[in-house]
Amino acid sequence: MNKERRLGRGLEALLGRPADGLSQATEQTPQTGEQIEMLSVYQVDANPFQPRAEFDDSDLESLSGSINDHGMLQPIVVRRAGERFQLISGERRLRAAIKAGWADVPARVQVAEDRQVHELAIVENLQRKDLSPLEKAASFQSYLESYKCTQEELASRLKIDRSTVANLIRLLELPEEVQSAIRSTSISQGHGRALLPLGDKQQQITFCRRIQRESLSVRATEEIVQEIIRNSDEPLHVIGSDGTKSQAKGRKSEQIAALEQEFRTALGMKVDLKQGTRGKGKLVLHFRSHDEFDRIHKILCDQSAAVSKNQVG
Repeated sequence: MNKERRLGRGLEALLGRPADGLSQATEQTPQTGEQIEMLSVYQVDANPFQPRAEFDDSDLESLSGSINDHGMLQPIVVRRAGERFQLISGERRLRAAIKAGWADVPARVQVAEDRQVHELAIVENLQRKDLSPLEKAASFQSYLESYKCTQEELASRLKIDRSTVANLIRLLELPEEVQSAIRSTSISQGHGRALLPLGDKQQQITFCRRIQRESLSVRATEEIVQEIIRNSDEPLHVIGSDGTKSQAKGRKSEQIAALEQEFRTALGMKVDLKQGTRGKGKLVLHFRSHDEFDRIHKILCDQSAAVSKNQVG
C-alpha cells in the first residue's frame, strides 16, 4: 500500500473495515480496490471532538497545492449524521481541498459511536508536532470527563503510556500565564513540568518569566526549582537562653531529601517524608486548592482502581 494512503496503525485499529451500505456513487482506489464515496465538501460537518484549535495557513497552502497537482491520495473518513456527514479524520485534507477549489472529495464512510470518534480524533493528532501539548492535554481531559474513565483506561485504549496522559494533563494545572507561554513556545512543556513542584501559582509565574528572560534550559530550571524547594525545607533555628543556636528539628538525610524530590516531581506538589524507627514514618502531601486536591485524589484513586481491577481480572 502506498505510504501516503496509510491511516497509521492506531487509526486503522480503531476504524476497522469500511462501513456497509455505501451509496451507489462510489469509485474504487487502484491500490486496494477499496470503495470510496465522493461527497460534496458542503455536506461534511466538523468533528466535534477535534483537539486542534488552529491550522497553519502556510501548511494548508502547501497541502492545497499538492492536492491540485497529485490529487487526494488519502480519503477523508466520515460518519453519517442524519442527511449529512460528520468528519472523523482528515480535517487538514478537507480544508486544503476547499482552499484548492474542490467541490467534492473522496471519503470513507464509517459506522462509529461518539466514543470511538473521540478516540480517533486524539490518535490522529497525538503525534503531530504542530499540535500544542496543551491542546493534547485538553483532549485527554475532555475524554476522561466525558466517559468517566481512568487515565490508565484511556492510555490502554489509545495504546500509549499512562505517563504520557498524566504528564500532559498536569500542564493544565499551571496558571494561565504559564500556559500561554507554552502555547507560544516561549517555554517548553518540559519547563512547564519542571515548575509544577513549586505548587504556588505566583511563584510559578515569576519563575516562568525568569525562564524567558534568562533563556534557562529545562535542566537548569529543574535544578533551580529543586534548590528553591530544599531551601524552603531548611530547619528552623532556636536561640537558647545561653545564646547558643540549635536546630528545632533535625536536618533530613540526603536519602530522604532525594525521595521527597522524586515524589514532588511525580506528583507536582510539596511532599514531606518523615521516617521514624523500625521502618515507620509519614508521607504528607500539601495541597493549596480544591483543584489540586481533586487532582491528587484522582491520581491515587485511579491507580488504586486500576490495581484492583487487574487483580480481579
